[in-house]
Amino acid sequence: MRNDERFEIQRAFDLLPHVVGASWTAVWFRMQGIRKPLREEFREKTLEYLKMIEPVFDAYPKNEDFEEISKYIESRKKLEYEKIISGENNEIETRYDRYVDYG
Repeated sequence: MRNDERFEIQRAFDLLPHVVGASWTAVWFRMQGIRKPLREEFREKTLEYLKMIEPVFDAYPKNEDFEEISKYIESRKKLEYEKIISGENNEIETRYDRYVDYG
C-alpha cells in the first residue's frame, strides 16, 4: 500500500486519541470534581472514550478492495492503544499535565 493511500487514516489516528479520547476524559474528570486524577487513570479513561468510536474503525467493507487499508487500521489502532497506556503518546501526556495544572 502506498503512503498516499494511508495518509488520511494516519492523520485521523494522529488526532483522534487526544481530540476524542483526552477531551472527553478531561470533561469527565471535571464533571466528577476530580482535579488530580492519577496519570494512569487519565490514560485508561482516554482509552475508554477512544474505544467508543471503534465502529468507525470497522466501517469499510470486508472485501478485497479494502483488505489492505483495514489491516493498516487494525495495526495502527493497536499501536495507538499501546502508546496511550504506556505513556508514549505525547499529546495525551500534555493534555493530562494541562488538566492537572489548570483543571
